[in-house]
Amino acid sequence: MDRELYTADHEAYRETVREFLAREVVPHNARWEADRWIDREVYARAAQQGIYALQIPEEYGGAGQRDYRFRMVASEEIAKVHARSFALTLALQDDLVLHYLLDLTGDEQRKRWLPEFASGRTIGALAMTEPGTGSDLRGIRTHARREGDTWFLNGQKTFISSGIMADVVIVAARTDPEAGSRGFSLFLVESGTPGFTRGRKLDKIGLPAQDTAELFFEDARVPAAALLGEEGRGLQYLMSHLPRERLGVATEAMSNCRAVFEETRRYCFERRAFGQPIGEFQHVRFELAELATEIDVAQAYVDRMVLAFNADKLTAVDAAKGKWYVSELQKRVMDTCVQLHGGYGYMAEYPVARAFLDTRVQTIYGGTTAIMKEIIGRDLAP
Repeated sequence: MDRELYTADHEAYRETVREFLAREVVPHNARWEADRWIDREVYARAAQQGIYALQIPEEYGGAGQRDYRFRMVASEEIAKVHARSFALTLALQDDLVLHYLLDLTGDEQRKRWLPEFASGRTIGALAMTEPGTGSDLRGIRTHARREGDTWFLNGQKTFISSGIMADVVIVAARTDPEAGSRGFSLFLVESGTPGFTRGRKLDKIGLPAQDTAELFFEDARVPAAALLGEEGRGLQYLMSHLPRERLGVATEAMSNCRAVFEETRRYCFERRAFGQPIGEFQHVRFELAELATEIDVAQAYVDRMVLAFNADKLTAVDAAKGKWYVSELQKRVMDTCVQLHGGYGYMAEYPVARAFLDTRVQTIYGGTTAIMKEIIGRDLAP
């Protein structure tokens, strides 16, 4: 099905992304996955080529381009080369960290951080999740107390994407235990902050090159100037920025669905059994037909989400619908594609096997499927 989402500018950008990936990512991706670590230098080169951080204003070294379609082009092209760990790190910067920095920083903070991100020299992370707190943000126990011009943070975070590599972490903490939902704030915590330590790099079943970590704060000393936004509005900020994060998850899931489906479609007409390509068997054709249809239908919704976001009209409910549906569709696509590959689908040398593991987490992070349905269900109630 033809898509009318993109213009000539987006397609020209697609060529830039493809050339960058062929030169800077594809030759190294297998090594990154084996080493469980991505070379930092690639992020600086990616930023310089405009592969991410386009939204940063020109005065800080960016392109000032907020059209999410460019972000989607990058997602689609990275999915085609199966560099999902790399893709997640870029998504973390564009859809989470930079989204917060662009919206909430004051003048001095913008001067301090935006040029660093625009150059790719600095990597950020967002620390919300705690060992006993996932989707229930009101359960955050990490707390901060102010003494003069210093905040002291205490607590623990877990499952923090890029937590090992990050130079600065946006940390959600409780600043007033008596203020309910108005008792949370956000802080910019830099590497080297006294009292801030990183735990182990967590051993995941997928996305091996994308580091995920535990973080610890023991009277971590943070200057008052590191407060992000207004004190007491942290929970509001987290909730208001979730639609962009969930759009990012839906975009990544959609890109992965299409990329792995295309790999599988080609395989089915190259692999022969009983004297003919397996794609000639009716059952296989029907399986491919179902996947192609579901992918195209879901793509139409994701494209609409992108346009709504560009127009500042993407609601939390619509983002929740896209996030849960497309990430669950991705599970079905990956499972069917593994099955269509037969035994080869279980071999790590095949992209479909790696994708099966890498993409499983997308129904979990950014809000679980159950939480997405709860958000939608509450909106439906009279």
